[in-house]
Amino acid sequence: MTTTHEDTMSSTVISDIAQLVTNDPSLGDESPLGLVRDAAVVIEGDRVVWTGESSKAPPTDNRVDAGGRAVVPGFVDSHSHLVFAGDRTEEFNARMSGRPYSAGGIRTTVAATRAASDAELEANLTRHLAEALRQGTTTFETKSGYGLTTADEARALRLAARHTDEVTFLGAHIVAPEYAGDPAAYVDLVTGEMLDACAPHARWIDVFCEEGAFDGDQARAILTAGRAKGLHPRVHANQLTYGPGVRLAVELDAASADHCTHLGDADVDALASGRTVATLLPGAEFSTRAEWPDARRLLDAGVTVALSTDCNPGSSFTSSVPFCVALAVRDMGMTPDEAVWSATAGGAAALRRTDIGRLTPGAYADLTLLDAPSHVHLAYRPGVPLVAGVWRRGVREV
Repeated sequence: MTTTHEDTMSSTVISDIAQLVTNDPSLGDESPLGLVRDAAVVIEGDRVVWTGESSKAPPTDNRVDAGGRAVVPGFVDSHSHLVFAGDRTEEFNARMSGRPYSAGGIRTTVAATRAASDAELEANLTRHLAEALRQGTTTFETKSGYGLTTADEARALRLAARHTDEVTFLGAHIVAPEYAGDPAAYVDLVTGEMLDACAPHARWIDVFCEEGAFDGDQARAILTAGRAKGLHPRVHANQLTYGPGVRLAVELDAASADHCTHLGDADVDALASGRTVATLLPGAEFSTRAEWPDARRLLDAGVTVALSTDCNPGSSFTSSVPFCVALAVRDMGMTPDEAVWSATAGGAAALRRTDIGRLTPGAYADLTLLDAPSHVHLAYRPGVPLVAGVWRRGVREV
């Protein structure tokens, strides 16, 4: 008799969970978080197969006692820039001493990234991924954008694709230094030779639609070219100034418009009427002393909101989603429930995924055990290392 994978797959129950966030109202208290108290989760292979009250859990091969602590879905970090080299401590120090942030600082990282070896870039990437995992992040998106040559952008994407399926081509981060006097020629490169080399390694295409980077017409040309190659749009939109980025994102059905700091009524209305998620990145505002995004305004308008770290060496050098949750609650008008939802199910929506960001039968068994009785502690106890365990695809990693 042949033994199949299904025959040998073991099951595990995590029980004695004081408060479980499922993000499925039908499984819990009918709130968006779908809270279940005195709960359990059953994992088989890499998937959740059962969620409910601990006393009703089916028999399993293995048991893990949560010890009366809370469990949330693994955080979904839907916006990061992790393929880079170098350090911008001096820039941060100067900015904290009074110099404002601008898109131009990216050039410093471009020079360091181009000079780095593949091994150096991948070592830096994996170090930050391990750091994020220890803080509960089980899914992450990451971008190119610090090479700005065909070869350097393609290698960044190849390296990223070894570690995540959520890879974004961001050749249009800024105009490459060599093309400073001829931005149109750089757009031609990004939409031509560079796109041809990068598209096989990416799922998404992104553009920094901002003063000092790319205007609305350039952004449209880049995103449209990427879409023709099978890449789906995302947009860095309305971070530093009011501009066309958000409305362009909605028009092109981008999965996400990211930053969304400076919004007019038309921008909010556009987001509320489309599928594009507003991804807020409070680490950037924290690190640049910029105006906070108004999450309350977006939520009240019915916009789907995600929270992400924007981890990058220049404007948001944090890999901690819990830190961003605390900032969103303290300074952006979100409730703790809304912030946790946005950092899990919201991030999944920004990646157009339904198999992550929730703890429901059929979803990946990605979950974070908190050393706290409630998810509210993520905002209530900022800066405290509350992550006591992390499972990714059914395997305990932390």
